[in-house]
Amino acid sequence: MKFSACFEAQMVDTSRESEQRTFHEAVEQAVYAEDMGLDGIWAVEHHALTQYSHMSSPETFLAFVAGKTDRIRIGHGVICLPPAMNHPVKVAERVATLDILSRGRVNFGIGKGGTQQEAGTFGYDFAELQPMIDEAMYLIPKIMVEDEIEHHGKYIDIPRRPIHPKPWQQPHPPMFMAATREESLINAASRGLGGMILGFSKPDDTARLNAAYRAAFARRDPAQQVPYVPNEYLAVGCPIIVSDDREKARRIGFRGQRFFAQAIHYWYGGGTKPEVEELSSEEHAAEVKRVEAATIAYLNEAQIPVTPAATDMYNLDHAYGTPADAIAHIERLEAAGADEVLMLMQMGTVPHEAIMETLRHLGETIIPHFRAKEARAKAA
Repeated sequence: MKFSACFEAQMVDTSRESEQRTFHEAVEQAVYAEDMGLDGIWAVEHHALTQYSHMSSPETFLAFVAGKTDRIRIGHGVICLPPAMNHPVKVAERVATLDILSRGRVNFGIGKGGTQQEAGTFGYDFAELQPMIDEAMYLIPKIMVEDEIEHHGKYIDIPRRPIHPKPWQQPHPPMFMAATREESLINAASRGLGGMILGFSKPDDTARLNAAYRAAFARRDPAQQVPYVPNEYLAVGCPIIVSDDREKARRIGFRGQRFFAQAIHYWYGGGTKPEVEELSSEEHAAEVKRVEAATIAYLNEAQIPVTPAATDMYNLDHAYGTPADAIAHIERLEAAGADEVLMLMQMGTVPHEAIMETLRHLGETIIPHFRAKEARAKAA
């Protein structure tokens, strides 16, 4: 199983000084992640979502990190494909260039973004995006592989042109699709794409989603495949804060998750801005459960089905605690079918020092535990 870290550039203080500090700390964290034996880093792409994510130019962040590292994989998780955000020719050119300069370390996820706030920034109606995302996703691997490309579609028109450069990896970097719902994960599998389960899912939900993904991948129609080589692979979100002090780790993790959930609600559902008060872990947990109960009551009153996708952000069953606590949780994700744990540490209120401490525990204890277990399995 692989271990990676995801970067949102999420922050409480949105001053220029705070933005600058957050990005430089993220670079320091990514470089230290390589030192601690992590296999990859991923960067999201969001636009116009104050506090929730200031990672609007992941291609720049990832290129900067690639130049400071030697081994760790560099992942777009994901590039948003509305053409005015990221034209498919520019996506293919940027991904191929980064793949060359990193000597074949790029993973490439695709998606459409998450809100009307983002879509509207570029003149789109979010509800109308999916057909143009579909058109773009099929074009990009062709651009990265074929000597010349010509396309005349409903949303994208490209006259016959040679597009350069071509990527280091053959035929192109592994492709992924982000998913928060079962239907979108099945869509990824049916198109031969790796899946990325983002969010705060329970291991039991991960096992269910994994089964759906594997079954859909097995019955996929090759004619509907997006990448030249299918990528059966499941990366699973894993919020994590680790310390020798369990209460400290849980307090920081719960507070960070509260901020994350409230920031989502603010931009996705018209909620209030995130709160950042200092509480004990029990008090943070009680507040999360109070909001969860209110959300479920609202959904029931509105006769909207209560699904894991609607409530998983209130799930506090994550790798918050001691190294032993984290190992136990990650083993549950491993048993659920995860090929990679995509670890979320950079939640708005989580201090840089807590992320660095978590990375140190990953390198000193947690990852070695799994590597030793894998070695024993191979030797058996």
